[in-house]
Amino acid sequence: MRQSLNTLKTLQTFSELPDEAHVRLPVVAGLFAMSVSSVWRRVKDGSLPHPIKVSRRITAWRVSDLRRVLTEKAGAP
Repeated sequence: MRQSLNTLKTLQTFSELPDEAHVRLPVVAGLFAMSVSSVWRRVKDGSLPHPIKVSRRITAWRVSDLRRVLTEKAGAP
């Protein structure tokens, strides 16, 4: 339950995060309203940015990369 609350809080404050910040998979899935497997599918097909490996077991996305994709989607017809 704690992870879900943290994810919700991050989603609510996403616009306030600095561009250099990183977010993990549950936040990306919530931000784009898709399942975890859909996130990985979109990463593979290039429609979502590739994450970076923060450590051996931690993968995260740059907030600036995600904002760029959101902006591009907002401007698409």
